[in-house]
Parts: sequence; structure tokens; C-alpha cells
Amino acid sequence: MENDNLENLKSFLEEELFLIPEDLKKLEEELSGSGSGINLNGMPKAIVASPPSSSPPVRSETSELEKVKEEVKAEPIPLKGNFTKGILILHEESELSAEVMDMLVKMINACGHSMNEVGMVSSEVLENRSMEDFQALNAHVVLKFGRIKHPINAISAPPYEIYAEEETEYLFADALTSISEDKNLKRKLWSSLQVLFNLSTGTK
Repeated sequence: MENDNLENLKSFLEEELFLIPEDLKKLEEELSGSGSGINLNGMPKAIVASPPSSSPPVRSETSELEKVKEEVKAEPIPLKGNFTKGILILHEESELSAEVMDMLVKMINACGHSMNEVGMVSSEVLENRSMEDFQALNAHVVLKFGRIKHPINAISAPPYEIYAEEETEYLFADALTSISEDKNLKRKLWSSLQVLFNLSTGTK
């Protein structure tokens, strides 16, 4: 009877048996004790289930976070104005007073441009932004007024002198508020702007 049962079992098994060591030993003892002389070689090969390995490797949350940060691109620096001529004005003040703004408008108009053609950004907005973010603006002319919290300060442009680097021209001057209150600074700035914008031969 046992022979028949085992033969039937063998005929229906298409996959290998998975036995834990205890069950395999018990099966061997039962078959040996029965005296039936059954050969286990006729059975499908039993595979002893191995215990689960130690805990799987855990991904480093830090490395995953760094990967996400690399994939996320920084938002462009927000500018005031249409910036159609690539003229960028950086100013120290968070907000410009009406008097200072009036002086700036007249100054830009005297250079042959309008405020719609320039872009403006304050030191507060530029703070914590990288030089790469700044260069992404692709400014052709940069007018920096006052102290700006940005790596652009590392550019070695002498005050009130035109400094060219690659395809960008820089002019660094005092804060617009200080210039609006000092006639000498106004004259100094105007002289520099005439050189920058080639006002004697036409505008850029």
C-alpha cells in the first residue's frame, strides 16, 4: 500500500520538494522503520530550505536624499522688468524709494534705454543663490549698486570702472540711495555710464 501511495505521489509531483531538515530526517526514519525497502532515490530530489539570510541591505536615506537634490533644478532668479536687452541692475536696498526710482529711470533713459528693457533684483533676493544661478540669467551688462549678498562680489571690478569678463560687462558703484543724495557720486556714475554705453558714438 505504501509503495502504491508513494508511486502515485511521485507521478503527480512536477516540481521539487522543499523540506526543512527536521521533516527530511523524520521521513527517512519512517520509511526505514517500515521495512518496505523503498529507495528515496526514486523520489524527486528534496531541497532543504535554508533559513532566511540576515536582514537585507538598507538603502542609505542620505544618499537617496542627495540624489533627489541633484535631480531638482533650482528655480530661476526672479527679476523685475522684462530684461529684453540683457541689462541687469543689482541694488542693495530691499525696496527703492520713489525718489531713488525716479533717478534710476532718468539715468536709464539718458543711456538710451527704458525700464522695460532692464531687469532688476535686490540683494535680498540674490542671497543664498549660487554663481551658477546668476550666470544662468545670461546678462550682458551688470550694474551693481551697493553691497550685494552674493558671490558676484568676488569679481575684481574696480568701483566706477568698466570691467569685462567673457561676454559680460560689469560696473560696480555705491548704493543707489547714496548716489541719489550725493551730486559728486551722480557725476561719477554718469561718466562711467557714458563709457559703458558708448554714448558719444551711439547706444548699445
